Amino acid sequence: MLPLVLIAMAASIIVVGGTIRIHDAGESCPDWPQCFGTWGFMVDESEQAAYWEANPDQIDSRGADHRYTIFEIFVEWFHRMLVGIIAIPILINAVIAHRLKSEYGTGLRNLAVVSGVLLVVQAIAGAVTVFFDNADWTVAMHLSLASIFISLLVWQYVAMRVKEGATWNFLNTSRSFLLRQKKRLINITASVFILLILGAWVSSTSGGQYNQACSIGFPTGWPKCQGSVLPSIDGPGVLVQMVHRFGAGIVGLVLILTSAKIRTDVRNYGEGTGFSTATNVVTGFWMLNVLIGGMYIVLADPQEFPEFISLLHLVFGVTSFIAAAVTLMMLRLAYLRIPDPHGGSE
Repeated sequence: MLPLVLIAMAASIIVVGGTIRIHDAGESCPDWPQCFGTWGFMVDESEQAAYWEANPDQIDSRGADHRYTIFEIFVEWFHRMLVGIIAIPILINAVIAHRLKSEYGTGLRNLAVVSGVLLVVQAIAGAVTVFFDNADWTVAMHLSLASIFISLLVWQYVAMRVKEGATWNFLNTSRSFLLRQKKRLINITASVFILLILGAWVSSTSGGQYNQACSIGFPTGWPKCQGSVLPSIDGPGVLVQMVHRFGAGIVGLVLILTSAKIRTDVRNYGEGTGFSTATNVVTGFWMLNVLIGGMYIVLADPQEFPEFISLLHLVFGVTSFIAAAVTLMMLRLAYLRIPDPHGGSE
């Protein structure tokens, strides 16, 4: 049960982090771990001005005259608080896993410990993100680590269920079938992860101002760009948008072809339907997220973009990666269940 609670908390942290981005509040607490030199979030405009006057090296990237609302500061403050709160159950999780090592094994204990270490690394990455004023590479790093963190928690939960006697069909799969899928599932997970990083880079480059580079509306802004399938790369904004779109297309091609190959193996081997279903789910999430990304452009108007759709795009992007990572978890757990010639299991 505890891993599920941790998964929910980690997902909340990612959603709040996305809310920070869509409200452009990534610099609303210019210092770390404090916020404007305090431990609270009620910092009015005069207090912000006084802080920046006393700390000119931390002035907002949009200039000394920029001011944040209390809500924007609160979202960043709340995000940090959630990271602090989750540290407690993460520690408890590691302690419990250690005490139950004889029942669940050292592998699960180590997985719980690694999750704790990764949380610390995440906190450090958050500080780096603040220090570098939400530079695109820091945002991509922060989101990537968060996605890996939640994937490890999902892995722990699934592995615990297997140890407790879960009888999922994918666990009873032959060695030959699993070996044929290994590179395919690694390719799926790696490609979706790269796309996730690319999406974070696109959304944060130049403060996220390149969302208008391809214009707006259907079909001028999406699926075309500036009314063309292959627009002229006359600025960095168009380049960033097209790299993201072509990246999504390549990943989609990998997913569709790989899913088709796995379905063929399922028919030929008469086993492994769970793997086929899992890869179809990953492909389905990719298709849905492509449509969500498109709606962000199609439903925009010259004054405002529907930022709640941008948040959905982030959530489904992370979900796609977790779903892809689950396919690797399934492969590993099924392989460990195969008896070796000397007795026991591998």
